[in-house]
Amino acid sequence: MGRAFDRLEHDVTELTPTHLRADILRHLTFTLGKDADHASLYDWRMALSFAIRDRIVEPWFASTRKTWETGHKRVYYLSMEFLIGRLLEDATINLGLRDIAESAMAELGQDFRAIVEDEPDAALGNGGLGRLAACFMESMATVGCPAYGYGIRYEHGLFRQRFESGRQVETPEDWLSQRHPWEFERPESAYTIGFKGEIITRDGREVWQPGETVLAEAYDTPVIGWEGKWANTLRLWGAKPTTQFDLERFNRGDYAAAAEPEALARTLSRVLYPDDTTYQGKELRLKQEFFLTSAALQDILRRHLAGGYAVADLPRHVAIQMNDTHPAIAGPELMRLLMDEHGMEFDPAMEVARACLGYTNHTLLPEALERWATYTFGNVLPRHMQIVERIDSWHRRTFHPPHYVGIVKHHEVRMGELAFIMAHKVNGVSALHSDLVKQNLFPELEKLHPRIINETNGVTPRRWLKMCNRPLAGLITDTIGAGWEADLDRLKELEPHVADAGFLTAFGAAKRQNKQALAGWMQAHCGVSVSADALFDVQVKRIHEYKRQLLNILETIARWHDIRQNPEKDWVPRVKIFGGKAAPGYVVAKEIIHLINDVAAVVNADPLVGDRLKVVYPPNYNVSLAERLIPAADLSEQISTAGKEASGTGNMKFMMNGAPTIGTLDGANVEILQEVGADNFFLFGLTAEEVVKRRANPDHARDAILASQSLQDVLQMIAEGRFSEGDPSRYHQLVHRVWHHDYFLVAADFDAYRAAQAEVDTAYADRMRWLRMAALNTARSGFFSSDRTIRGYMADVWSVEPAL
Repeated sequence: MGRAFDRLEHDVTELTPTHLRADILRHLTFTLGKDADHASLYDWRMALSFAIRDRIVEPWFASTRKTWETGHKRVYYLSMEFLIGRLLEDATINLGLRDIAESAMAELGQDFRAIVEDEPDAALGNGGLGRLAACFMESMATVGCPAYGYGIRYEHGLFRQRFESGRQVETPEDWLSQRHPWEFERPESAYTIGFKGEIITRDGREVWQPGETVLAEAYDTPVIGWEGKWANTLRLWGAKPTTQFDLERFNRGDYAAAAEPEALARTLSRVLYPDDTTYQGKELRLKQEFFLTSAALQDILRRHLAGGYAVADLPRHVAIQMNDTHPAIAGPELMRLLMDEHGMEFDPAMEVARACLGYTNHTLLPEALERWATYTFGNVLPRHMQIVERIDSWHRRTFHPPHYVGIVKHHEVRMGELAFIMAHKVNGVSALHSDLVKQNLFPELEKLHPRIINETNGVTPRRWLKMCNRPLAGLITDTIGAGWEADLDRLKELEPHVADAGFLTAFGAAKRQNKQALAGWMQAHCGVSVSADALFDVQVKRIHEYKRQLLNILETIARWHDIRQNPEKDWVPRVKIFGGKAAPGYVVAKEIIHLINDVAAVVNADPLVGDRLKVVYPPNYNVSLAERLIPAADLSEQISTAGKEASGTGNMKFMMNGAPTIGTLDGANVEILQEVGADNFFLFGLTAEEVVKRRANPDHARDAILASQSLQDVLQMIAEGRFSEGDPSRYHQLVHRVWHHDYFLVAADFDAYRAAQAEVDTAYADRMRWLRMAALNTARSGFFSSDRTIRGYMADVWSVEPAL
């Protein structure tokens, strides 16, 4: 370990603010070419980032050396998203250098907080799927599981959200307009990725001759685990042209055609989830998924062969996890590489591929289980279309599934079925979800191949408690001692203290400190003044009908109406906080955003209501905003239609930070309820079984509305334009949808939700009761560490032992 450290001022264990300050100044001068008198905030951030990165490189190298020397099996995690957030403070936390870094910057006359918040949020994901992947990468490093994460280095990521007159407007995310200090460019690790073209016969074998090609070039980011004991690699692929420039075409004046190769490449790694309502969008999305997957598999095989191992031994050294169906093309592509590039026959290639591959299902929504028209799939990936049809034929011939089970059906390639058949293990991400995957999603395939298991999701407590909630983390350490960060079950040791009024008072003070910080931020950034004494009620997640932000805003309108009708009543003040983006083509979700903002404009300006109710919707929800909101939340809104949310991870973060849940029996809410107890959870709504039965009645929405005077009043106010002055018909379609097409049962659950919210008010009004509930949520959240989840995958799916 000493070799590389000789080049640094000091080992991490010996580091002082003075030593770190010297390294920061060295990078400021020699890496950035600036002197301290003329350095900007950006310069100081970069210098500190490089100084911290220096301390990651040695454990990163040491981890890689150990994996090579021992021939340890590696995990390869394929995901279209890695929502990693800001990395600077996270790295200092895991290295134990946060306070030293803050002191070093103070010695240099700089504000550590301002420097941390200057770092762009890496726009490499959308929501829970991508944040889970980031938590998993950090936990694999913490528990010493040798791993690579593979993703795409999106130039613009999803999009930056802003509001114009309450409507969502999408603008490009520009996180890479500045140098990214955490990555190492690897131009030597580049692979050719093909599309389209034709199948030719060579030496008696059918092989693919692509018509278009791009290069996938690697950019490596080290991921350091807790206490810096192990580091893994997040390898992101950037697309580069195989032919830089067609000079002959350019000289003929055909400038656009001359730049076509570069345009194709830049398009591939420019945007996460391009709008696929057009054929061109669908083709681009399929190309992106293949680009990521093919580059990763070529890299995996190169590394395996470099170790001196035979191709047939791949499953002994390699575990490949497909995070949802986006990388499900991994099955056919691995088959192509094994057969066409390495000469294996079909049957042994199937055996090798299936032994390596695992598939995590994240959704029960049919539209999210990707299906590609056979025309699109065959046009973009002609050789893979052949292989998929052969896999499908082999499966029918070998296992005789019912006639309605197959990969290619009704002129579509079904990626969920493909991923299931090509994986040796399939897992859901919460107990309820895994049961529903067995019963509702793949019942026939599960009968043929019993392989579905459960691995309940988790979140890393280093970022989601230690880093983002310093007041509470400090109280926990003062109460139970250090070391809980990597052994989250130790939070149970807080339980005896919950009976102590002094501890509860300290717990409440920590929460209030976070709420005051958030209130100041919302005043400065959203122009809304709120009281830290109010109940902070938070719903942050993708805007989707099944997540039922609509239910929340309808209840908010009812609350506003009740306050206006009974202004003398002793109301519990409430701040309703929303956050999240709608997919650009998702019209209904965008209408819901518009309604929330319109309601906010009316409620926040109402002098009769005053501080008793405020509605705040900060734009551009991302990891950094979550790190502000979650520690300050009093109430966690997890109100999806039962049977639709696979797991959720926001629910776990809120629980860990001392926010009781109001929620349905859906996803990991079920396990949160089991852990925390019914007295510390506000449960409401239909169960997954009751949802199915209720939908069988075509008049379920109408019946529910006619039975609820409150809901009738709310819908009437919206319909008559109370929240859309000058445009009374603005929300007629949305109101019509609730009355006649309420698939997600907003109306059916409305009264139960209102009753649960009344219980919340009663509980919050009893200060010590609420603090006990909040503290018990934290004390009982240990199960939801992603370290526990990763150990489950290592034992049940990957057959990998820790290397530490």
